[in-house]
Amino acid sequence: MTTVLTPPRRRARAARPGTPGRRRPPLLTAAGTVLLLLLAVLGPLAAPYSPTAQLAAPFQPPDGHFLLGTDVLGRDVASRVLSGGRTLVLTALAGTAAAGAVGITAGVLAAMVSRRLGDLLVRCVDALAVLPALLVVLVLAAGFPGSETALVTAVVLATAPFSTRVLRAAADTVLNSGYVEAALARGDTRRAVLRHDVLPNIAGPALMDTALRLVASLHLSATAGFLGLGQGGAAPDWGRMVSENVPGASLSATPFLAPALLLVLLSVCVGLLAGRLADTVGRGAA
Repeated sequence: MTTVLTPPRRRARAARPGTPGRRRPPLLTAAGTVLLLLLAVLGPLAAPYSPTAQLAAPFQPPDGHFLLGTDVLGRDVASRVLSGGRTLVLTALAGTAAAGAVGITAGVLAAMVSRRLGDLLVRCVDALAVLPALLVVLVLAAGFPGSETALVTAVVLATAPFSTRVLRAAADTVLNSGYVEAALARGDTRRAVLRHDVLPNIAGPALMDTALRLVASLHLSATAGFLGLGQGGAAPDWGRMVSENVPGASLSATPFLAPALLLVLLSVCVGLLAGRLADTVGRGAA
């Protein structure tokens, strides 16, 4: 009897979504994540007032004019909440996308070159991993005050090293499989192997890693806002809103509770989605 080597990507295509042992990410979690992201990105369009205008007395309780009351400077909390998530989410998404591009490029390159060169490349990337993520954010934000590009760069430097290691391990697993060795033996170029074998089979781990890095990017972006980094002090930011309104918590809780709740909900939804993706990818590879 002859045994035929079947690439994992072909087995993945043949598997049905409803096969036992493989579960799709829960619809409720995915829908909640999408809704929160849309609220953050499109929220400024629904803001009833200017998020920077001083409209009433500080820490005025919610009423018919201000649904969530006013903040420490008398600005409408609802308008600032609707406007304060766009920069944070876009910074996290940009940092995640850039870190993913760096991670998959460096990881696949380290797997496909010689073992010595690959180890050297990973060691260079590891030099960034030893730096505390918050320290990187503080240094870049202090060096380039008010620059969102600096925050995105900090997110990339803090998260890309871990993506590189994860995706190098995934690419190594594919390259050391029998069907890749057979493809190279029959004359397929390394570019063809990369395009048709390596990249399709590390798509699952790359997606899972991206979701996990998005959680870390959201935390870093929120922390930067909490510390007053990034845009100017008048610009709305969920993280900054929490820190600047905590002193008035005894007068009105909504100015800091509303952005804090949105941050928690977004992080939890993205984290749950990342965990379910990890579970789905793990079951699919089993």
